Amino acid sequence: MRIESIKVYQVHLPVKGGAYRMASDTVQDLDSTLVEVTTEDGLSGWGETCPVGPVYQPQHALGARAAIAEIAPGLVGEDTTSMRHLAKRMDERLNGHNYAKAALDIALLDLAGQRLGVPVSTLLGGALTDRVPSYYSTIVGAPDETARIAVDKVKAGYPRLQIKIGGRDLEQDVATVHKVWEAVGFAARIAVDANRGLTAAAALHIDRLCPTIPFVFEQPCNTMEEVASLKGRVTHPVYLDESAEDLNAVLRAVSSGIADGFGLKVTRLGGLTKMVTVRDLCAIRSLPHSCDDAWGGDVIAAACVHLAATVEPRRFEGAWIAQEYIEGHIDPVNPVIIENGHIRVPQMPGLGVKPERSRLKGPVAAFGG
Repeated sequence: MRIESIKVYQVHLPVKGGAYRMASDTVQDLDSTLVEVTTEDGLSGWGETCPVGPVYQPQHALGARAAIAEIAPGLVGEDTTSMRHLAKRMDERLNGHNYAKAALDIALLDLAGQRLGVPVSTLLGGALTDRVPSYYSTIVGAPDETARIAVDKVKAGYPRLQIKIGGRDLEQDVATVHKVWEAVGFAARIAVDANRGLTAAAALHIDRLCPTIPFVFEQPCNTMEEVASLKGRVTHPVYLDESAEDLNAVLRAVSSGIADGFGLKVTRLGGLTKMVTVRDLCAIRSLPHSCDDAWGGDVIAAACVHLAATVEPRRFEGAWIAQEYIEGHIDPVNPVIIENGHIRVPQMPGLGVKPERSRLKGPVAAFGG
């Protein structure tokens, strides 16, 4: 069945409860882009991409919509039966811009799942569970308040906590790590995430000032070279997140032994199709990883959860979705929600979510019929 039209929608997602602070930026609302790919028989598939502002990564909302405008005309009229052919067509229309291509990739898989009558997780190799663990990510906050939140989230059932640090005095970061550990101990796995905000020297200081606290150090420094310089000098496992920017970067990190694991983002890597390759690379080297995205509503959340369900549980670090930080749902009928720190995998064909059109702005762009 051929693609008849592609429509682009804009969704405004204010941050619930105040600003979301990371080492690199503070955001108060997010601009999400949804795409609807419709075939000649009227079937529609949905995709989403939602960068966390223009600073977190070299990606931004206006760029996503501009990139989709370059790609979409070349997909109209194409047959949807070959994902590899459609990926090739996207690359022929625009070099790079994986985060924009990801929204289309997700929408096309949603279409394929609906047409075949199976969940997207089946198209990705098959689910190993019907319920995946999530994790809670704090903001960069005061040590005592961060510890209080950590206790609350452990009580809420989260098996893993990601503690944000960076962009402030080193003593505040060290105090935060100690306070959280004193508050929750082994009740949850802890990741300390600097979002590229530390120098190598600062990362070494934190490592040596927290020698008995079992945490994973996530993307402490800005570049892969800086992170590589820590190898053999820190006692804590180091995961890559922002540096895992494409398949080549992941392959380089895996083959060189730079990373002990990954925080993976679906849209950064170009969609679910490419994430499957990364999942399998990590499986070969037994590297743990998460299945996340930067931000977004029910569509990208469903995509993350479908992929998460296909990862062997012992290597899975959780699926982060933005539900805790946004009001309401794009799909209020079948929302993707966290319950007791876990997320049920949608069982309906495709992604299992359908945006309610009254909640969408636009379409802000349309291509084809």
